[in-house]
Order: sequence, then C-alpha cells, then structure tokens
Amino acid sequence: MSNLYLKIPSGNKAKEDIDVIMEKEGFVNVACSFSSHNAVARFFSKLISVLLLIVRVKRGDVVLVQYPFKKYYELVCNLTHMKGGKVVTLIHDLGSFRRKKLTVSQENIRLSHTDVLIAHNEAMQEFLVKNGFVKPIVTLGIFDYLAPTFGRTPSKGDEEWQVVYAGGLAKRKNTFLYLLDEHIHGWHLNIHGKGLDEEYTHDWKNITPCGFIASDDFIKESIGHFGLVWDGSSIDECAGDWGVYLKVNNPHKTSFYLRSCKPVIMWKQAALAPFVIREGVGFAVESLKEIEACLKSITPQQYSEMCDKAKVISKRLEEGYYFKASFRKALELL
Repeated sequence: MSNLYLKIPSGNKAKEDIDVIMEKEGFVNVACSFSSHNAVARFFSKLISVLLLIVRVKRGDVVLVQYPFKKYYELVCNLTHMKGGKVVTLIHDLGSFRRKKLTVSQENIRLSHTDVLIAHNEAMQEFLVKNGFVKPIVTLGIFDYLAPTFGRTPSKGDEEWQVVYAGGLAKRKNTFLYLLDEHIHGWHLNIHGKGLDEEYTHDWKNITPCGFIASDDFIKESIGHFGLVWDGSSIDECAGDWGVYLKVNNPHKTSFYLRSCKPVIMWKQAALAPFVIREGVGFAVESLKEIEACLKSITPQQYSEMCDKAKVISKRLEEGYYFKASFRKALELL
C-alpha cells in the first residue's frame, strides 16, 4: 500500500504546506509537474494528472485529496475507487460557506465520494453530520504552518499591552477595525497588511498602521503580546458571512500567530476557541470591548505560561504534527 497525493500548484499557503508535509512523510506525488502561467496549459496539466490515476493507483493505495479540488474531485474519487484504492479528503474550505456556489446538501453529496473526511474541528464535523453526511470523519484540530524562522514574544513588564492584527485591512471586509479605536483602553493595536482606507484613520490614537510585512518576517520580527483573530463589521461579534464561517472554520491566521509564538485573542463563538482555551494559548471574548478587562486580569506569570504553551504549539505546527495525527486516524478508519 502507498500513500499518494496530487501536487497541484495553487498559491494557497495552507495547501502547499500540506504538500510539503506529505512529501517529507514519503507520500508519492502522482500529478505531472507544470509551472506554466498559461491557464489552458494548467487546465490540461491538471486533467492529465487526474487521468494518470488510472495507471498510478494500485489496489490498496490511499489517495489524499485537498478539497476543494476544482471540477475534478468526483472524478479523482471515482478513478481511485475503480482501481481498488481509497480516498481521504482534507477540507480547506467549504464552498457552501465561502463562495455559495453549492448548497450544503449538494456539497455533502459531493464529499460523500470520499472514504474518510478530515474536517477542521468538532464544530465542522457536527455541522456536516447534522446536514446528512454519513461517512467517517476525523478532525484536524488546527492547520499546520511551515516557516523557516521562529517567533519571539516579549515578556510582560509594566509596559502597555501590545496586540497585533495581520491581514486584509480594507474597510469593506474588516469594518470592525474602523470602529475600534475609541474602544481601546489599556492596550494598543498594531495592524499589518494591505488595503488600509487611510481617509478614515487620521484620528486614530490607539491603532498604529505598520504597513505590509512578509509572513516570514512577521514571524521573526513583529512585536506584540497577542495576535487578534476577528472578522466582520462589528466589534461586538464576528458578524456577517465571515462571522458565521468562523463558527465552523479554522482560520489560518490563528496558526500564523501561534507559529510566531504569540498567544491569541479570538471570538468566543469561533470553532477554534475551545482549542485556544484547552491548550492555554490565549483567551476568547464575545466583544472586543472585553479585551481591556481580560488583559488586566492576566499576571506576568500567567502570560509567561501562555507564551511557553504557544511555543510548544509553534513547534508542532512546524513539524506537521496535526495533519500527520489526523491522517493516521483516517487510515485507521479505512
């Protein structure tokens, strides 16, 4: 039996990290390699890679598919089964949430072509089962995050608490950033990213725009006691489609902060909040207005313990610990 995968260039950090982990673990890439930027060439290369499953999959082989796998997901599953192989599917995004080109029912029917599913977390697992998914499911826990450097977290003395936020800064997607300044007391927010609508920022006193920084440099150089995971149009909840998605999704931003050895602050209703609390690597709030009181209650010793635990998680993320553990569980269910 061999473990196989299709390495399809995507520009998606989370997917590419899984490719690297699989390669290190001895998975066999059955896709044909290509580097063309031509859309037609990429289309045919992907199609050929899928069709190669007919000759490359042997009875008993296991094919790991990263979902969504545009257009060809069902074909990959069917060809693998035709050759006597099994399919394990790792979910990155649910199309019924993100792009809404599928209904929940349609997506469950599509995903039912797999033999075992790796969902993000228990909330996503519960959502899928509640909506009719009947195949075996294991949970990932959190996405691994590969990077060549490790972060540094400052010890907490008498200085003001520093919180960092990294991501898209456009008002359209993250309206909460443009409402937050007047509600920050006893802490400061440093924001990194592109798309800042500067016409709204002139009166900010408690938020400092720090410009764009490459992810590896952020991990190595950024200063802050906590990383903030938040989305949407409100400071009192993660509102709108992005907020709803956080109830089942593992935001890659959480892995990014923890990989930089920063504890995190996140929405209490987020699916990853139980992981953060259980592992002791941050705290959760219903509203961003609660951050001040939470930070006031944290002693330097408690913060130091959070950082030590974040460093443990950071090492695991670099080693691919969570994917490898979930894949082993998936194999046990085949």
